[in-house]
Amino acid sequence: MSLAVVHTRARFGVRAPEVRVEVFLAGGLPSMAIVGLGSTAVRESRDRIRAALQASQFELPSKRITVNLAPADLPKDGARFDLPIAIGLLAAAGQVPLEALRDLELLGELSLSGALRDISGALPAAMAAHASGRQIIVPEGNAGEAACASNATVFSARTLAQVVAHLRGEAALPRAVAQREVPDTRAALDLADVVGQAQAKRALEIAAAGAHALRFIGPPGCGKTLLASRLPGLLPPLQDSEALELAVIRSVSGRREAAAWPTERPFRSPMHGSSAVALVGGGVPPRPGELSLAHHGVLFLDELPEWGRASLEALREPLESGVVHLARSTVQAEFPARALLVTAMNPCPCGWAGDPSGRCACPADTIARYQSRVSGPLLDRIDLHVGLQRVPAADMARKASGECSADVRARVLVARERQLSRQGVPNAHLAPAQLSSFVQASTEALALLEHAGERLALSARAMHRVLRVARTLADLDARASVSDRDIGEALAFRDTSPTPANAWARANLTSGRSTRDTPEHGVVGTH
Repeated sequence: MSLAVVHTRARFGVRAPEVRVEVFLAGGLPSMAIVGLGSTAVRESRDRIRAALQASQFELPSKRITVNLAPADLPKDGARFDLPIAIGLLAAAGQVPLEALRDLELLGELSLSGALRDISGALPAAMAAHASGRQIIVPEGNAGEAACASNATVFSARTLAQVVAHLRGEAALPRAVAQREVPDTRAALDLADVVGQAQAKRALEIAAAGAHALRFIGPPGCGKTLLASRLPGLLPPLQDSEALELAVIRSVSGRREAAAWPTERPFRSPMHGSSAVALVGGGVPPRPGELSLAHHGVLFLDELPEWGRASLEALREPLESGVVHLARSTVQAEFPARALLVTAMNPCPCGWAGDPSGRCACPADTIARYQSRVSGPLLDRIDLHVGLQRVPAADMARKASGECSADVRARVLVARERQLSRQGVPNAHLAPAQLSSFVQASTEALALLEHAGERLALSARAMHRVLRVARTLADLDARASVSDRDIGEALAFRDTSPTPANAWARANLTSGRSTRDTPEHGVVGTH
């Protein structure tokens, strides 16, 4: 009788809990049993391992083999345990020295030829292995992502035979080198390409500076998608901590083409037919959805009323907390989800409600039903609501352009740096308890907000969001205190009606007050 223990890692959300692969050889008829709450893919590893050992010229012990994946109450899924089980078999049979496995972890799927196939979640496994003081061996296909773990000792292998040679001291495996994402410079998206729509461009600048959620509403072809696609170019560059979080999410998602150190903020634009699981995450085992894949970047939802109600309502909690909590009967997982939400929609089924041409023929009740597909609680979580109109044909013919993305981004960077040095997070992520400390508003500004809250029946959440947007406006103007002008402009962006107009002005609340009332300064008065 003999026993061998091999260290490996399971995949559990963005975590990688340790798993001990215990291989026990006993007398009796040759057989292999795998216990420890493994999925079908884990149980099927017996046949893959048997064929891989034979193809690699290793002898499968003719013993009664018991493989225990401990802890036994932790669900285990996937073929990531093939390599550690195979090495455990060889170690228990004396074909691999046990001492070589003491400070080492292994991960990898085996093909029938003995080659190693890459697996998902190699990066969090490498990070956890380093935290435990161990080295790790991963398939060659996972080398670039696993090496992104700072200071971790990561080796890469192509075949089972190479791993055995390394453990025997016959031929050392190569150290993995971190792989960095190559920026796509073929199609630079510049804000100057968008003709007109000065108010929407102002909203993009505010959204980028303070990480505020944004909704565009307007007729077809007015530039909603074009504007949204320019937002990533206005955002600050990824910090190292943000890039690592995003790399971990991509690693556990199984997206092999994106398993590298990110250098650009993501822009995700799923189709409106996507399910709630695809949008926020889920499945067995749980995987991150589009919201998490857009972490520290932009999630763009076009045709907002066409999305399923369940999908949109699933966004409500993550938009507040920045985390997706997935709970199943046997599994609970968390995925970061701090994405900047941008949405776009038509004002009615035909898309032309409120257009000066008068071409809309939708009855009022049809428009009301169309708009009610997006719930009030979700709209309440969006900071900036911008109405758009068609760009005049004369402007399109002249192709008049405004500021380029580089100029706007320069202002965004200064404003964002001011926020981070003051409070450590963008304004949109301030907790309600932090507002009194970091949003220094004048007496006139607070009086204006109180009056607006009563007249417009704003919820507590809406008033907090007005304060956050006003704080961003003051940061863009390099002012320490929030003025009534900032509150007035922030309130103008709170209009959630089917065809947003300047609700603040419509309620006759700005009479005699100083507000930004020109398109260049972004009042939402386009309908």
